[in-house]
Amino acid sequence: MAKEECITQWNKTGDTSTLRNRKIFPTSEKTPSTPLSKDKSSLSEDDTQSSNGTSAEWSARGVVSNEPPSRGLLMLVVGLSFSTRLYKITEPPHVCWDETHFGKMGSYYINRTFFFDVHPPLGKMLIGLAGYMTGYDGTFPFIKPGDKYEHHNYWGMRGFCAVLGSFLPIFAYLIVLELSQSHTAALITATLLIFDTGCITISQYILLDPILMFFIMAAVLSMVKFNQQRYRPFTASWWLWLVLTGVNLAGALGVKFVGLFVVLLVGLNTVWDLWRILGDLSLSMVEITKHFLARVVGLILLPLLLYITIFAVHFVVLNKSGPGDGFFSSAFQSRLIGNNLHNASMPEYLAYGSTITVKNLRIAGGYLHSHWHLYPEGVGAKQQQVTAYLHKDYNNLWLVHRHGDNESQSGTPDLVRHGDIIRLEHKETTRNLHSHLHEAPLTKKHFQVTGYGINGTGDTNDQWQVEVCGGRKGDLVKVLRSKVRFRHRATGCVLYSSGKTLPKWGWEQVEVTCSPYLKETPSSQWNIEDHINPKLPNISLSVLKPHFLEILLESHIVMIRGNSGLKPKDHEMNSKPWHWPINYQGLRFSGVNDTEYRVYLLGNPVVWWTNLASLGLYIIMVAVASIALQRGFSLGQKRIEHSLVLMGKGGLLLLGWLLHYIPFYTMGRVLYYHHYFPAMLFSSMLTGITLDILLKSADLLLRPPYSDWLQRVGQMVFLFSVLYSFYLFHPLSYGMTGPLAHEPGSAMAGLKWMDSWEF
Repeated sequence: MAKEECITQWNKTGDTSTLRNRKIFPTSEKTPSTPLSKDKSSLSEDDTQSSNGTSAEWSARGVVSNEPPSRGLLMLVVGLSFSTRLYKITEPPHVCWDETHFGKMGSYYINRTFFFDVHPPLGKMLIGLAGYMTGYDGTFPFIKPGDKYEHHNYWGMRGFCAVLGSFLPIFAYLIVLELSQSHTAALITATLLIFDTGCITISQYILLDPILMFFIMAAVLSMVKFNQQRYRPFTASWWLWLVLTGVNLAGALGVKFVGLFVVLLVGLNTVWDLWRILGDLSLSMVEITKHFLARVVGLILLPLLLYITIFAVHFVVLNKSGPGDGFFSSAFQSRLIGNNLHNASMPEYLAYGSTITVKNLRIAGGYLHSHWHLYPEGVGAKQQQVTAYLHKDYNNLWLVHRHGDNESQSGTPDLVRHGDIIRLEHKETTRNLHSHLHEAPLTKKHFQVTGYGINGTGDTNDQWQVEVCGGRKGDLVKVLRSKVRFRHRATGCVLYSSGKTLPKWGWEQVEVTCSPYLKETPSSQWNIEDHINPKLPNISLSVLKPHFLEILLESHIVMIRGNSGLKPKDHEMNSKPWHWPINYQGLRFSGVNDTEYRVYLLGNPVVWWTNLASLGLYIIMVAVASIALQRGFSLGQKRIEHSLVLMGKGGLLLLGWLLHYIPFYTMGRVLYYHHYFPAMLFSSMLTGITLDILLKSADLLLRPPYSDWLQRVGQMVFLFSVLYSFYLFHPLSYGMTGPLAHEPGSAMAGLKWMDSWEF
């Protein structure tokens, strides 16, 4: 039987030697095994088991005798990473940037108060847990940036994010070391990330970004480790890294939906891995099926189970009514303690003379709402605004009248039925719900809806016909359970929530129109939520509580629509994706003028521009290497290995960068500079491999020892440039006071290299 030969090669990388292994396919004759060293186990002729995992041990062709990471270098990376992130972690002692959102949400978890956010809950849950475990009591209001923390214990939440952010250079070091088997490449990557002011800043505050990037990098590291176990299938270490990959995928997706990008990266890697296994003719179909099912369990079912569990915990913890109630359906709200629908009782059927709130069935469609403000000049008729409002409010209350007259003040009121003509009077302003042939403010093919008349007087344009969806004439309108449409008698259109956000004159509430398109959709369907009528008996609403899968589905629809609704507002800073790789513009985390403590999120320009240059350099080097290999040039064993690492392992990192960057060009939502940081991690890892191989190619220009000297000089120039630029720009992360950069006497004088930088 033919036997594979394991050829070892020592490749000098800086001051560390790394054992290299190259797999050679079987030849027609056996080759005696040769000990690698006294410390390295040799391969005997008996080591010829199949790689299918059913043998007692793994095959000789799968033995990968990688030199373990240098403990000294790893400890250096760990020490520098943690010290740069935890330094001045309590400064400034006030709310910075999005801490006002995520710190507040952490408080909601501690207080068990329900809220709405466009991101999945894991990151906020962990922030709340970190605060709770370090003595924070959840009482700080987090109203706006700049508010002083005073006696409140905020350091635990910041420290938790900083610790997770400290793992990013460590994970990157281990990933690159695993891919390239080069300590030099790994150290270049770690240096880029440790001394990047942007990575430091984004790790030091109560934000989701360091938590998200922790899970992304942990997933990639687990995937790479799992790939290295490919010739040891179904062993304990093989299962460990498979399971850890799935766990971290669930973590990334549980923090933000952009975690889908790393899910896609792992998915593509898995498809390629399975394709390779399918081509291994030594494996039976049973063994191939075992490989497939193991990946389905570890990379699909396990992450899905964990992701659902995150939401289960989220719903159990947040069981009290809060500011997020109005984004969800009436049935959803009925499960929240303190909500007016929780264990509530009210009249079962809608009646004339009742005071009601009317909720649109579109997710985040809002409550029918009005207020004293009028539509501005040039926006239809200058009458009272009618909108949909996402929060519970007194201005959501309406009185139900029979058209043309008022209800009697005594006796049992008549019930509203399918086909009845009604008039809805706004309780606060006494104006009637009204429509006419003027076009709507935003949805131009729809008609305007206004408040008209006074104290119940109006005209025929105030009349609406009640239609119970799926009902027949005479059917009663059930509170909460009936889906109802309101058809305008004069024009034939139906009351509609467009989901579009009105400008500031409409208080950025949701547009309500009258749609001439009569197809039944959630946007044209409403339900009666609150129902007050002391003349009618009440029933319990506890039967309306939804099942877990129903609230899970609804919460995802609300989050997705909330994300898509994050459009740039007037005069709001909106970063462009092409800005990010060139470090065009940062973000103010704290302070504006020279009297304030200023923190500015901006990447170390030397790091970011090195990454940008390395992307172009990588493409050139891959093109040259591909042509040389295709033409059969004599490159030597070492250079062939470098080319394979560059194209194979570097290609994986390039794919990771593309998946975490290119999709932002297709997004219509508002974008910010910090969205690029996951992609920046992949770019830095790719830079480590690219620069390492470039420097090792110095022998193409000079002979030893001059090539070695050139390599050392290149490494020293790189290290000095990164460290010196960090020395210059570190105040961006650790705080600036005094004059601004363009003013005399500033500590940052001369460092505003681009006019778009705002420090």
